[in-house]
Amino acid sequence: MSAGYKAVQWNAHKRAYDAAAVSAVVVFVGVYVGVSAAALGPDSPGPEVLALRGLGLCGLTLLHAALCIGPMARLWPGLSPLLYNRRHLGVMIATIGASHAAIAVGYYGGFGVRNPVLAVVDSAPTFGSVSRFPFETLGMLALVILGVMAATSHDFWLRRLGPRAWKSIHMFVYLAYALLVGHVAWGVMQSEPGPVAPALLGLGVLTVSGLHIAAGLKELRGARVGGGAPAQAAGDGTPWVDGGDAGTIADGRARVVALPGGDRVAVYRQGSALSALANRCAHQGGPLGEGQVIDGCVTCPWHGYQYVARNGSSPPPFTDKVATYRLSVRSGRVLIDPRALPPGTDVPPTPIAPSGGVPTAGSPRAEDPS
Repeated sequence: MSAGYKAVQWNAHKRAYDAAAVSAVVVFVGVYVGVSAAALGPDSPGPEVLALRGLGLCGLTLLHAALCIGPMARLWPGLSPLLYNRRHLGVMIATIGASHAAIAVGYYGGFGVRNPVLAVVDSAPTFGSVSRFPFETLGMLALVILGVMAATSHDFWLRRLGPRAWKSIHMFVYLAYALLVGHVAWGVMQSEPGPVAPALLGLGVLTVSGLHIAAGLKELRGARVGGGAPAQAAGDGTPWVDGGDAGTIADGRARVVALPGGDRVAVYRQGSALSALANRCAHQGGPLGEGQVIDGCVTCPWHGYQYVARNGSSPPPFTDKVATYRLSVRSGRVLIDPRALPPGTDVPPTPIAPSGGVPTAGSPRAEDPS
């Protein structure tokens, strides 16, 4: 978190992360070029072509890794620190892709009289042919998407565009991924047929798809769908949502509850009391319910943004806020008022009443569930 904008808010973790990533890229490409040249011997293409291929393979491998980080962190929370600098990884992927494209344009289109880019992209395309499909166009479109994502990756643009619009732009990474899969399928897999490239690409696609499906199923299983206590209602007849057994929420952790309208609420326990706030972090929409209480604040597992549980506000000098919700505990069950309060509204923590005890509620409103 930061109260102001800086180009890059460097710290030891970011330096180590970026140094490891850059070193891995250099080693990957260097080993690929060296091993390929030695293995192919006199039949080896020039160093430009080997570098071109090495950068392409490296960029696609990193893109697979970046797409897998999110669902893997959902499935195995111990991997959440990998999310912290994922945007740096995205910028690196775009840079590698641009380098790959620059070599391709210079090598294959830079020795004629036409514009090099047009010479590569517009080289007698045949959309109805598998072997002559213009795979270069797919790569160029993917590079444009990755470039836009890299250019807007800073929090400056997140603030200007808003979390929803910013996230929508960055969801185009999946379109870029599909375009690059096509770029490989209609490119190198046609020019150099064999079992290795299809097997590796297929394994990558299955891994990315499988992890996303598994993470989605886990989220569906983990969120409790509301409507379990239809008899409980506010003074205006609004039904409160059953959030499960209050005593089974671990201290410093949360239970995510799905409301009938589709929104999700993170019910956090701190000591012997509960507080509820929106599950979407105000920064990038991270799942607050998958975080934990650190230094007395609910901490997002994605980038460490923090909120005071009772009012959904970030501690000073930060100004981020999320919506809060009223809670009640009856006979040991958590009941949630599904009507979100304005972000930053203070709601006193709700004590966990013993089973069968007197119901308690924290509320800035007058009515209680009846």
